Amino acid sequence: MRIFFTGGSGKAGRHVAPFLADQGHQVTNADLVPLDHPGVSDLRVDLTDAGETWSALAGMATFEELEHTEALRYDAVVHFAAVPRILLTSDAATYATNVLSTYHVLEAATRLGIPKIVFASSETTYGICFARGERKPLHVPVDEEHPTVPEDAYAMSKVAGEVTARSFQARTGTDVYGLRINNVIEPHEYAEMFPPFLTDPGRRRRNVFAYIDTRDLGQMVQRCLETDGLGYQVFNVANADMSTAATTEQVREQFYDGVEVRREMGRDETFYAIDKARELLGFEPQHSWRDVLDDPGAGEG
Repeated sequence: MRIFFTGGSGKAGRHVAPFLADQGHQVTNADLVPLDHPGVSDLRVDLTDAGETWSALAGMATFEELEHTEALRYDAVVHFAAVPRILLTSDAATYATNVLSTYHVLEAATRLGIPKIVFASSETTYGICFARGERKPLHVPVDEEHPTVPEDAYAMSKVAGEVTARSFQARTGTDVYGLRINNVIEPHEYAEMFPPFLTDPGRRRRNVFAYIDTRDLGQMVQRCLETDGLGYQVFNVANADMSTAATTEQVREQFYDGVEVRREMGRDETFYAIDKARELLGFEPQHSWRDVLDDPGAGEG
Protein backbone atom coordinates (compact mmCIF):
# COMPACT_ATOMS: atom_id res chain seq x y z
CA MET A 1 0.00 0.00 0.00
CA ARG A 2 1.02 3.61 -0.58
CA ILE A 3 0.68 5.11 2.93
CA PHE A 4 0.72 8.73 4.05
CA PHE A 5 1.91 8.54 7.68
CA THR A 6 1.75 11.70 9.77
CA GLY A 7 3.94 12.06 12.84
CA GLY A 8 6.34 9.32 11.86
CA SER A 9 9.17 11.00 13.76
CA GLY A 10 7.40 10.86 17.14
CA LYS A 11 7.82 8.26 19.86
CA ALA A 12 5.26 5.85 18.42
CA GLY A 13 5.64 6.81 14.78
CA ARG A 14 9.37 6.19 14.61
CA HIS A 15 8.65 2.55 15.30
CA VAL A 16 5.36 2.07 13.46
CA ALA A 17 6.30 3.79 10.18
CA PRO A 18 9.42 1.60 9.67
CA PHE A 19 7.42 -1.46 10.72
CA LEU A 20 4.91 -0.77 7.95
CA ALA A 21 7.74 -0.25 5.48
CA ASP A 22 9.15 -3.63 6.53
CA GLN A 23 5.77 -5.17 5.68
CA GLY A 24 6.29 -4.03 2.09
CA HIS A 25 4.31 -0.78 2.15
CA GLN A 26 5.54 2.46 0.62
CA VAL A 27 5.49 4.93 3.51
CA THR A 28 5.73 8.72 3.41
CA ASN A 29 6.41 10.38 6.76
CA ALA A 30 4.70 13.77 6.95
CA ASP A 31 6.23 15.59 9.91
CA LEU A 32 7.95 18.81 10.89
CA VAL A 33 11.22 16.92 11.47
CA PRO A 34 12.59 14.05 9.36
CA LEU A 35 12.69 10.45 10.50
CA ASP A 36 15.79 9.72 8.39
CA HIS A 37 14.96 6.05 7.99
CA PRO A 38 16.15 4.44 4.74
CA GLY A 39 12.83 2.69 4.12
CA VAL A 40 10.61 5.73 4.72
CA SER A 41 10.32 8.93 2.66
CA ASP A 42 10.31 12.22 4.58
CA LEU A 43 8.12 15.17 3.68
CA ARG A 44 8.09 18.33 5.80
CA VAL A 45 4.45 19.31 6.28
CA ASP A 46 2.71 21.69 8.67
CA LEU A 47 -0.60 19.89 9.12
CA THR A 48 -2.19 22.88 10.83
CA ASP A 49 -2.10 24.53 7.40
CA ALA A 50 -4.97 23.26 5.23
CA GLY A 51 -3.22 24.07 1.95
CA GLU A 52 0.01 22.31 2.92
CA THR A 53 -1.93 19.25 4.05
CA TRP A 54 -3.95 19.05 0.85
CA SER A 55 -0.90 19.60 -1.35
CA ALA A 56 1.09 16.91 0.44
CA LEU A 57 -1.70 14.33 0.26
CA ALA A 58 -2.32 15.04 -3.42
CA GLY A 59 1.36 15.09 -4.37
CA MET A 60 4.19 12.71 -5.11
CA ALA A 61 5.92 10.58 -2.51
CA THR A 62 9.23 9.73 -4.23
CA PHE A 63 11.35 10.72 -7.22
CA GLU A 64 10.53 7.33 -8.78
CA GLU A 65 6.96 8.50 -9.19
CA LEU A 66 8.15 10.98 -11.82
CA GLU A 67 8.01 8.00 -14.19
CA HIS A 68 4.22 7.83 -13.77
CA THR A 69 2.34 10.04 -16.19
CA GLU A 70 -0.86 9.81 -14.14
CA ALA A 71 -1.32 11.13 -10.61
CA LEU A 72 -1.08 8.50 -7.87
CA ARG A 73 -3.47 8.35 -4.94
CA TYR A 74 -2.51 7.18 -1.47
CA ASP A 75 -4.17 3.93 -0.42
CA ALA A 76 -4.30 4.85 3.25
CA VAL A 77 -3.58 7.59 5.76
CA VAL A 78 -2.21 6.84 9.22
CA HIS A 79 -2.52 10.00 11.30
CA PHE A 80 -0.31 9.98 14.40
CA ALA A 81 0.91 13.61 14.35
CA ALA A 82 -0.01 15.61 17.45
CA VAL A 83 1.26 17.49 20.44
CA PRO A 84 1.55 14.20 22.38
CA ARG A 85 0.52 15.26 25.88
CA ILE A 86 -0.18 18.18 28.19
CA LEU A 87 2.59 20.38 29.63
CA LEU A 88 4.67 20.57 26.45
CA THR A 89 3.11 23.83 25.27
CA SER A 90 0.12 25.89 26.35
CA ASP A 91 -3.23 24.15 26.66
CA ALA A 92 -4.67 26.38 23.95
CA ALA A 93 -1.86 25.51 21.53
CA THR A 94 -2.16 21.80 22.32
CA TYR A 95 -5.88 21.81 21.60
CA ALA A 96 -5.69 23.98 18.50
CA THR A 97 -2.78 22.07 16.96
CA ASN A 98 -4.35 18.66 17.45
CA VAL A 99 -7.88 19.59 16.41
CA LEU A 100 -6.86 21.57 13.33
CA SER A 101 -4.35 19.02 12.07
CA THR A 102 -6.85 16.18 12.45
CA TYR A 103 -9.55 18.14 10.65
CA HIS A 104 -7.24 19.04 7.77
CA VAL A 105 -6.00 15.46 7.34
CA LEU A 106 -9.51 14.00 7.41
CA GLU A 107 -10.93 16.61 5.06
CA ALA A 108 -8.16 16.26 2.49
CA ALA A 109 -8.07 12.45 2.67
CA THR A 110 -11.82 12.00 2.24
CA ARG A 111 -12.12 14.59 -0.53
CA LEU A 112 -9.25 12.93 -2.39
CA GLY A 113 -11.03 9.59 -2.12
CA ILE A 114 -8.44 7.82 0.04
CA PRO A 115 -10.30 4.68 1.17
CA LYS A 116 -8.72 3.97 4.58
CA ILE A 117 -7.87 6.32 7.46
CA VAL A 118 -6.39 5.16 10.75
CA PHE A 119 -5.92 7.86 13.37
CA ALA A 120 -4.40 7.99 16.83
CA SER A 121 -6.80 8.78 19.62
CA SER A 122 -5.83 8.14 23.22
CA GLU A 123 -6.45 6.41 26.53
CA THR A 124 -6.80 9.92 27.96
CA THR A 125 -10.24 10.29 26.38
CA TYR A 126 -11.70 8.30 29.29
CA GLY A 127 -10.80 11.15 31.62
CA ILE A 128 -8.59 9.16 34.00
CA CYS A 129 -5.01 9.77 32.90
CA PHE A 130 -4.75 13.55 33.30
CA ALA A 131 -7.56 14.09 35.81
CA ARG A 132 -6.92 16.31 38.81
CA GLY A 133 -6.77 14.06 41.82
CA GLU A 134 -7.86 10.47 41.55
CA ARG A 135 -10.44 9.48 38.96
CA LYS A 136 -11.67 5.91 38.98
CA PRO A 137 -13.28 4.30 35.93
CA LEU A 138 -17.03 3.78 36.07
CA HIS A 139 -16.54 0.09 35.33
CA VAL A 140 -13.77 -2.40 34.68
CA PRO A 141 -12.42 -3.54 32.41
CA VAL A 142 -12.51 -0.17 30.65
CA ASP A 143 -13.92 -0.88 27.19
CA GLU A 144 -14.91 1.36 24.30
CA GLU A 145 -18.40 1.82 25.79
CA HIS A 146 -16.96 3.66 28.80
CA PRO A 147 -17.88 7.38 28.70
CA THR A 148 -15.25 9.80 27.41
CA VAL A 149 -15.36 12.81 29.72
CA PRO A 150 -11.88 14.39 29.87
CA GLU A 151 -10.95 17.61 31.62
CA ASP A 152 -7.54 18.35 30.06
CA ALA A 153 -6.72 20.03 26.74
CA TYR A 154 -4.94 17.05 25.22
CA ALA A 155 -7.74 14.57 25.89
CA MET A 156 -10.34 17.13 24.82
CA SER A 157 -8.52 17.45 21.50
CA LYS A 158 -8.61 13.68 21.06
CA VAL A 159 -12.34 13.48 21.77
CA ALA A 160 -12.87 16.31 19.27
CA GLY A 161 -10.79 14.32 16.77
CA GLU A 162 -13.02 11.29 17.25
CA VAL A 163 -16.15 13.39 16.66
CA THR A 164 -14.59 14.91 13.56
CA ALA A 165 -13.56 11.50 12.24
CA ARG A 166 -17.01 10.06 12.79
CA SER A 167 -18.57 13.00 10.94
CA PHE A 168 -16.31 12.63 7.89
CA GLN A 169 -16.99 8.88 7.84
CA ALA A 170 -20.74 9.49 7.93
CA ARG A 171 -20.43 11.95 5.05
CA THR A 172 -18.24 9.79 2.83
CA GLY A 173 -18.54 6.13 3.87
CA THR A 174 -14.74 5.88 4.11
CA ASP A 175 -13.34 3.34 6.58
CA VAL A 176 -12.08 5.43 9.50
CA TYR A 177 -10.63 3.64 12.53
CA GLY A 178 -9.56 5.43 15.70
CA LEU A 179 -7.00 3.93 18.06
CA ARG A 180 -7.33 4.78 21.75
CA ILE A 181 -3.67 4.09 22.37
CA ASN A 182 -2.51 3.39 25.90
CA ASN A 183 0.88 4.37 27.35
CA VAL A 184 3.41 3.73 24.56
CA ILE A 185 6.46 1.74 25.64
CA GLU A 186 9.59 1.24 23.56
CA PRO A 187 11.44 -2.08 24.04
CA HIS A 188 14.40 -0.51 25.83
CA GLU A 189 12.08 1.14 28.35
CA TYR A 190 11.18 -2.12 30.09
CA ALA A 191 14.57 -2.31 31.80
CA GLU A 192 14.73 1.46 32.35
CA MET A 193 11.21 2.19 33.61
CA PHE A 194 9.40 -0.94 34.71
CA PRO A 195 11.24 -2.17 37.83
CA PRO A 196 9.54 0.48 40.05
CA PHE A 197 6.19 -0.23 38.36
CA LEU A 198 6.37 -3.90 39.25
CA THR A 199 6.72 -3.28 42.97
CA ASP A 200 4.57 -0.15 43.26
CA PRO A 201 1.38 -0.55 41.21
CA GLY A 202 0.15 2.88 42.26
CA ARG A 203 2.57 4.39 39.75
CA ARG A 204 0.39 2.95 36.99
CA ARG A 205 -3.03 4.09 38.24
CA ARG A 206 -3.39 6.90 35.73
CA ASN A 207 -2.76 4.50 32.83
CA VAL A 208 -5.35 2.00 34.12
CA PHE A 209 -2.33 -0.24 34.84
CA ALA A 210 -1.87 -0.83 31.10
CA TYR A 211 0.69 -0.16 28.33
CA ILE A 212 1.27 -0.86 24.63
CA ASP A 213 4.57 -2.07 23.19
CA THR A 214 5.52 -0.15 20.04
CA ARG A 215 5.92 -3.44 18.17
CA ASP A 216 2.38 -4.48 19.01
CA LEU A 217 1.13 -1.03 18.08
CA GLY A 218 2.66 -1.62 14.65
CA GLN A 219 0.77 -4.90 14.44
CA MET A 220 -2.45 -3.10 15.37
CA VAL A 221 -2.04 -0.54 12.60
CA GLN A 222 -1.27 -3.32 10.11
CA ARG A 223 -4.44 -5.15 11.19
CA CYS A 224 -6.44 -1.99 10.58
CA LEU A 225 -4.98 -1.60 7.10
CA GLU A 226 -5.82 -5.21 6.28
CA THR A 227 -9.41 -5.06 7.55
CA ASP A 228 -11.97 -3.33 5.35
CA GLY A 229 -15.64 -2.53 5.64
CA LEU A 230 -15.99 -1.62 9.32
CA GLY A 231 -17.00 2.00 8.70
CA TYR A 232 -16.25 4.12 11.75
CA GLN A 233 -14.75 2.31 14.72
CA VAL A 234 -12.70 3.11 17.80
CA PHE A 235 -10.45 0.51 19.39
CA ASN A 236 -8.61 0.34 22.68
CA VAL A 237 -4.97 -0.54 22.06
CA ALA A 238 -2.96 -2.16 24.85
CA ASN A 239 -0.99 -5.24 25.67
CA ALA A 240 -2.82 -8.19 27.13
CA ASP A 241 -1.29 -8.03 30.61
CA MET A 242 -0.85 -5.31 33.18
CA SER A 243 2.22 -3.15 33.69
CA THR A 244 2.72 -4.25 37.28
CA ALA A 245 3.52 -7.53 39.03
CA ALA A 246 0.39 -7.37 41.20
CA THR A 247 -2.41 -9.60 39.99
CA THR A 248 -5.59 -8.23 38.49
CA GLU A 249 -7.52 -9.11 41.62
CA GLN A 250 -4.95 -7.49 43.92
CA VAL A 251 -5.08 -4.27 41.92
CA ARG A 252 -8.88 -4.33 41.84
CA GLU A 253 -9.09 -4.72 45.61
CA GLN A 254 -6.56 -1.95 46.28
CA PHE A 255 -7.58 0.64 43.69
CA TYR A 256 -11.03 -0.20 42.33
CA ASP A 257 -13.00 -1.15 45.40
CA GLY A 258 -16.65 -0.36 44.71
CA VAL A 259 -16.13 -0.07 40.94
CA GLU A 260 -18.47 -2.23 38.85
CA VAL A 261 -16.79 -5.36 37.47
CA ARG A 262 -18.55 -6.27 34.23
CA ARG A 263 -17.05 -9.68 33.60
CA GLU A 264 -14.68 -12.23 35.03
CA MET A 265 -11.06 -11.32 34.36
CA GLY A 266 -7.86 -13.34 34.07
CA ARG A 267 -5.15 -13.39 36.71
CA ASP A 268 -2.94 -10.81 34.98
CA GLU A 269 -5.42 -9.39 32.47
CA THR A 270 -5.26 -5.71 31.60
CA PHE A 271 -8.01 -3.44 32.89
CA TYR A 272 -7.86 -1.68 29.50
CA ALA A 273 -10.03 -4.05 27.48
CA ILE A 274 -8.83 -5.12 24.03
CA ASP A 275 -11.65 -7.57 23.33
CA LYS A 276 -13.02 -5.50 20.44
CA ALA A 277 -9.69 -5.30 18.62
CA ARG A 278 -9.22 -9.03 19.06
CA GLU A 279 -12.69 -9.83 17.74
CA LEU A 280 -12.90 -7.44 14.78
CA LEU A 281 -9.26 -7.18 13.74
CA GLY A 282 -7.59 -10.35 14.98
CA PHE A 283 -5.21 -8.27 17.08
CA GLU A 284 -3.12 -10.36 19.47
CA PRO A 285 -0.23 -8.70 21.33
CA GLN A 286 3.05 -10.58 21.14
CA HIS A 287 5.28 -8.67 23.58
CA SER A 288 5.38 -8.20 27.35
CA TRP A 289 7.61 -6.81 30.06
CA ARG A 290 7.69 -10.42 31.30
CA ASP A 291 9.90 -11.29 28.33
CA VAL A 292 12.57 -8.94 29.71
CA LEU A 293 12.16 -8.72 33.48
CA ASP A 294 11.59 -11.25 36.24
CA ASP A 295 8.16 -11.12 37.85
CA PRO A 296 8.73 -10.40 41.55
CA GLY A 297 5.32 -11.85 42.31
CA ALA A 298 5.81 -15.11 40.42
CA GLY A 299 5.02 -18.15 42.50
CA GLU A 300 2.86 -16.24 44.98
CA GLY A 301 -0.76 -17.13 45.55
